[in-house]
Amino acid sequence: MPAGELIVTENRRARRDYEITDRFEAGLALTGSEIKSIRQGKVDIQGCYGRIRRGEIWLLDSYIAPYENAGYVSHEARRDRKLLLRKKEISRIREALDERGLTLIALNLHLRRGMAKVELGVARGIKRYDKRRKIREREEGRQVARALRRSA
Repeated sequence: MPAGELIVTENRRARRDYEITDRFEAGLALTGSEIKSIRQGKVDIQGCYGRIRRGEIWLLDSYIAPYENAGYVSHEARRDRKLLLRKKEISRIREALDERGLTLIALNLHLRRGMAKVELGVARGIKRYDKRRKIREREEGRQVARALRRSA
């Protein structure tokens, strides 16, 4: 983790349920009360994903709790938020998403030099039997390591 970076929240299920093929970092277009809630850590990106609309990428289903000291005007907790990316990155993401079975998911939300950034992953869903195989391989590796420790 680079200096001046703080991970606010992480989507742990993404690494378990998806095979991530490509990663991107995007800024978020936020209101003042949203960034204050993010700094307090009142964010949830579980089940959050990205969509392309009219040449722009939007983050859907993210939750940023309303800031309690915002006064009479506060933000909507579950609204679509625009992601700030370069045109080249947007075109790379569009090409990747045109392939069948791929989706754009949020991996983590972090603060870098005071600005909110979201790490996105182009991902393919992992089937249940693949998860079981991965667990079985991990268990076999642990058993081999135990046997080697005992014999040494």
